[in-house]
Amino acid sequence: MPRSLASGRLRQVGRPLRRSRPLLACGLAVLGTSLLTGCATPAPRPGPTIKLSSAQVTQPSASGVTDIYVDVQNTGSADKLVGARLSVGGHVTLRSPARTGVMDMRTVRAIVIPAKSSFGLDPNGAHLLVTDAGKMISGREITVTLLFAHAGAISVPAMVTNPATGGASYFLN
Repeated sequence: MPRSLASGRLRQVGRPLRRSRPLLACGLAVLGTSLLTGCATPAPRPGPTIKLSSAQVTQPSASGVTDIYVDVQNTGSADKLVGARLSVGGHVTLRSPARTGVMDMRTVRAIVIPAKSSFGLDPNGAHLLVTDAGKMISGREITVTLLFAHAGAISVPAMVTNPATGGASYFLN
């Protein structure tokens, strides 16, 4: 095939570019079909799949201290709860029993959430201790955001309760 040098670039001469159009049209058709059938969608990201529910916080005591309880559903691999934030501010500490079956609590850096499990942050086990938070009124919701090592930040509404005045309690649910 003859070639010519025009403007310092080599180009083919004499062969029309029409032959590439059917290939281009075929390629676009295959791409369009792939997109419609879902072949071009990325695979789901592996790792933990965390869902939070039944979050409750008791109205703080006169000293401003309270606890938060949350049910954690993990359908993926193991993860760690490494921190938490509240929409009303304050300082959140992760607490866990010092030994199995003992009510002596200690501060921990992380709470392990086992793979494929339902895990409850509850009064007799691992839970969140809150100090110096803003005003929490019984019957109102606040937002609790749990920070996981792999799943990241996940938020859930939490009902502020006062069991002493007949409000709902974690123990009653």
